[in-house]
Amino acid sequence: MPSHMSTREDNHNKPKINVLIVDDHPLFREGLQKALSLEDDIKVIGYSADGQQALRLVNQLKPHVILLDVNLPSLNGLQVARHLKNEQTEAAIVMLTAYHDKQQVLYAMRAGASAYCAKDVRPEDLVDIIRDVATGMYVVDDKRMDKRALREWMLKNIAEMTSPYTVDADEHFIPLSPREMEILDAVTHGMSNKEIAQKLGISQQTVKNHMTSILRKLNVEDRTQAAVKALRHGWVRIEDNQ
Repeated sequence: MPSHMSTREDNHNKPKINVLIVDDHPLFREGLQKALSLEDDIKVIGYSADGQQALRLVNQLKPHVILLDVNLPSLNGLQVARHLKNEQTEAAIVMLTAYHDKQQVLYAMRAGASAYCAKDVRPEDLVDIIRDVATGMYVVDDKRMDKRALREWMLKNIAEMTSPYTVDADEHFIPLSPREMEILDAVTHGMSNKEIAQKLGISQQTVKNHMTSILRKLNVEDRTQAAVKALRHGWVRIEDNQ
């Protein structure tokens, strides 16, 4: 179609959008790379299979857009996004996940993501999202928003949330602090409070205090429910410490 040919020519003349893919599944990474290689204005400049390496590569390669999986070894995608936001990294983050709910979307966008989409997104839709976030736009649930519209969308959805931690501005809508993430990770690996205290060099009472905070923030009744919720959302991974 003539309009399609015109679009291809327009994209060929645009500056390249350099993309970093962060996902620990080789086949998924390769699939993304192949899909993006068909676009004249998008170039994959690197890959990472874990969160810590991703932070190093972002500083080294300076990508325009990062395709970031939530469920990663070492640091999960939400933690990576928060690190990059704190460092005021200019790259736009497209969060990719197999688990989608309103809370998770809010965590991601508040952490610094520019877009949030399912991993089964159609290639042509992902390409459009990459182009949108590269120009400073935000995309959630097929909605394309500027910064003001995103803030209004977030406030509307936050108002509809019922979990107690969502009203605490100091939490930045990220469910757990880095220390709480360490403790929850240890819990998912079956460690007792005593073992966690010894591992982290803190008192058992401090561990108990953190666990109380974790249960409150995740709106669950016990440590088993907390572990299940963290695993289901991809915040921690059982195989990391095996």
